[in-house]
Amino acid sequence: MIIPLPQLTLVTLKGELQAFVRMFNNQPVPLLYGATDGKKVGTFIEQELNRYLVDRYSFAQGNSASGIDFPGLHVDLKTTSVAQPQSSCSFRDASQKVYGLGYHLIILTYTKTDDDTLRAARLVFQQAVFVERERTADFQTTGGILKILDGAGNEDDIDAFLEERMLPVDEIGRRGLAQRIIASPPKQGYLTISNALQWRLQYGRVNELAAHGKTEGIESLLV
Repeated sequence: MIIPLPQLTLVTLKGELQAFVRMFNNQPVPLLYGATDGKKVGTFIEQELNRYLVDRYSFAQGNSASGIDFPGLHVDLKTTSVAQPQSSCSFRDASQKVYGLGYHLIILTYTKTDDDTLRAARLVFQQAVFVERERTADFQTTGGILKILDGAGNEDDIDAFLEERMLPVDEIGRRGLAQRIIASPPKQGYLTISNALQWRLQYGRVNELAAHGKTEGIESLLV
């Protein structure tokens, strides 16, 4: 009789990530020796984590259609070097800078060194941070919006601000977004999101806030 695997939940994912990091930290990885491509390193880490979890839990795995690593949990995993904590993600619409990406983020930040004797790389995870989806919006954009609203700003003020921020949206779409903001103000976001064909996400602030452990919606998983 085959015993079904337990269902992966957000709580167990966070716990297993801690276990994975402890197991993987500083282990020799010959495949990554001499690698300088951050995407190659990130893909390797994500594949190893997926193998680790598949042996222990039942869960929906990410694919090109879902666009994120754990669609059943609304979580995407990002791996990034401590030297340049950033990555990209798919652009859906301009409202993501205001209301967030639409899913939670887990950000793994690592350092990589090469062991010339073993001809293998060693990865050390400096931080693992969980960011609630409502907090994955752009820091400056949401901060500016909330300041305007606190000062009794109206739809015209918000529309003008969005135009100044050069959000990638036409005039009609921008006005509609301003109306939505008045009706449903966003929460303060903590990513830095650069306009591009793909959003460019920067995580320096998130990592700093996680280290202090006092920001709502941001959780360090390595404490």
